[in-house]
Amino acid sequence: MNKASNLLQAPTDPDPDCPICPRLHDFIAQWRIQEPDWFNAPVPPFLPLDGRKTVRLLIVGLAPGLRGANRTGRPFTGDYAGDLLYSTLIRFHLARGRFEARPDDSLELIDTAIVNAVRCVPPQNKPTGPEITNCRAFLIPTIQSFPNLTAVLALGTIAHQSMVRTLGGKVSAHPFKHGGRYEIGGLTLFSSYHCSRYNTNTGVLTPEMFASVFRDIADFLNIRPEQVF
Repeated sequence: MNKASNLLQAPTDPDPDCPICPRLHDFIAQWRIQEPDWFNAPVPPFLPLDGRKTVRLLIVGLAPGLRGANRTGRPFTGDYAGDLLYSTLIRFHLARGRFEARPDDSLELIDTAIVNAVRCVPPQNKPTGPEITNCRAFLIPTIQSFPNLTAVLALGTIAHQSMVRTLGGKVSAHPFKHGGRYEIGGLTLFSSYHCSRYNTNTGVLTPEMFASVFRDIADFLNIRPEQVF
């Protein structure tokens, strides 16, 4: 049994040995043998210290990176995507502390939570359609667990489409676009290109493009302009 099995499991989280997606279950099982000190389990949401009631913004990524969240047990921790995401959150006063790419650093979220559309690491970072659908069984109650949630930021096309379906919308009526904004299911859905190393290295996403999305979110959340530099 993986050490993650000893963690307190919330009703919104899959079992540490979740068997619903056999391909993902078997992939994690292989890495438990290869790297027994890694987290190697469905990655739970990253929550603010003050709890779920304070969450106004939920950030939804694709899936844990093999040597990122699958290794560390915290979303966007251990790979390049976290460098850009957390520095931007700190810039816009949605996080504080210092991000050091490990779950025991001093980083704290402010009014924000982070989760992946698919909780388990997929081979080649590519979950299948059924796997994405299966994991919405956990994404839906996760969203429902935040009583004061008003905004969601989806990172990338897959996360965006999964969120549209989760909120009861049609993907054809709410296509993905960077900087997009839709009102669906009582929430405001923002979208951005994923902050992956590939997207930033190829110029698909620049730090300023990413920041522009957070400016819109800060305005929506009524973060005073003078607080954001």
